[in-house]
Amino acid sequence: MNQLGVIFRRELSSYFATPLAYVFIMIFLVSAGSFAFFFGNFFQSGQADLRIFFNYHPWLYLFLVPALSMRLWAEERKSGTLELLMTLPVSLADMVLGKFLAAWVFTGIALILTFPIWITVNYLGDPDNGVILGGYIGSWLMAGSLLSVGSCISACTKNQVIAFIITVVVCFFMMMSGMSIVMDWMPGWFATWVLESIAALSFLSHFNSISKGVLEIRDLLYFLIMMGGWLMATAIVIDIKKAN
Repeated sequence: MNQLGVIFRRELSSYFATPLAYVFIMIFLVSAGSFAFFFGNFFQSGQADLRIFFNYHPWLYLFLVPALSMRLWAEERKSGTLELLMTLPVSLADMVLGKFLAAWVFTGIALILTFPIWITVNYLGDPDNGVILGGYIGSWLMAGSLLSVGSCISACTKNQVIAFIITVVVCFFMMMSGMSIVMDWMPGWFATWVLESIAALSFLSHFNSISKGVLEIRDLLYFLIMMGGWLMATAIVIDIKKAN
């Protein structure tokens, strides 16, 4: 646990030691506010809720989260510090989990900083704060799932740009699975249960369910299993690279 804490603190402090943290947070806050208030017609909707605000989060995360995750392992491999990390008395699981948790907490900080929008909607009306809290939980869980995908892909390459592009593509298909833009590509000879299984992998369907304030166990488990699976894949990839 101590080793995990050391890795976590090292990674989290490294974000704020560079302009990356401040640029990421600024872009996220400005984009989230702009999409909600201008493109989503927040005031014109006449609804005292943050449904419009959360509707744009998946698309913001689709580009911002890969930009955050691309450095997790690719930078370590390119600079040669991964080999140094491997010589430290830290388990591979602690390294993978510590790096991931630091990035996840960082996205959580960016999400918390949108609290003025929550205050605004409470000032203007009488919203259901339980539903809004569900939206924040769903948004953070989805950011964690996208980060876990990006962590695994970052471990596969030394090039951060390649890691970014592949992560965006993979996350896009996982987000859109179940919708016609992806399902139309599926060959007709796939069994129905296969198509339904692919559709069930959609980030969007589970996020939309939680953002409506419906906290079902299956949706929470989906995100937790997704994060656990991709982080295990990250550890396997790093172990293989280390062996090579």
